[in-house]
Amino acid sequence: MNAATMEVGAVAAMRHVKDGIKAAKLVMQHTKHTLLVGQKASDFALSMGLPGPTNLSSPESMAMWSAWKDNHCQPNFWRSVIPIDDCGPYHATQSFRQTPAICSTRNLMGAIDQGSSHISLYNHDTIAMAVIDKMGDIGVGTSTNGASFKIPGRVGDGPIVGSSAYADNEIGACGATGDGDIMMRFLPCYQVVESMRLGMEPALAAKDAILRIAKRFPDFVGAVFAVNKNGVHAGACHGWTFQYSVRSPDMKDVEIFTVVP
Repeated sequence: MNAATMEVGAVAAMRHVKDGIKAAKLVMQHTKHTLLVGQKASDFALSMGLPGPTNLSSPESMAMWSAWKDNHCQPNFWRSVIPIDDCGPYHATQSFRQTPAICSTRNLMGAIDQGSSHISLYNHDTIAMAVIDKMGDIGVGTSTNGASFKIPGRVGDGPIVGSSAYADNEIGACGATGDGDIMMRFLPCYQVVESMRLGMEPALAAKDAILRIAKRFPDFVGAVFAVNKNGVHAGACHGWTFQYSVRSPDMKDVEIFTVVP
């Protein structure tokens, strides 16, 4: 995302092309669109000169997948389906036509029993980064391979503007990581930037965005970092200890900051 022009480029469910973040930048620079997905995103990236098609599987990832299959595809992201303890194919436990049309107000404003039981520090690989150049222009981007053992076709929060990243030259920037399926429902990075616009310091804006999610999903796992246009930064997290790194012109090396829930 270019915070000077508010232009955005993104790709999702793109296969056989390694450089997802470069493909996203090409979408921003060479199209009038914001998001391309699936095989057509791959075709676009290859047509723009990115290397491929490439086999993105590694011996390590194949071994993990084989072990997961041997464990009857457990854990996974399915719910209310049969079979519950095998690899499928899956079917709804109750036919849609047989489901009564009932609208319940239970838990309408309270916490929701739907945690992040399959998301942890070790099974996803989101990287979000914000950069402020010497002219004060801000850029922000996110790259991820998604959650391990996700359902094919799943798109997480990585390519969703305002969820995994957001920036505005007038205010600052935000990046996020964690359970994207939950976090994208709240657009936490958009919330962080808008809170800073209203006068919140980065630390309070980051904490407020995380608490909004935790109020409804107490078991979710996630974190955000916030930085204003002057370079003041902070982070907030829930469900894990979060670390982010910072480098500025007056630093000799990268400094790592640790944030506790």
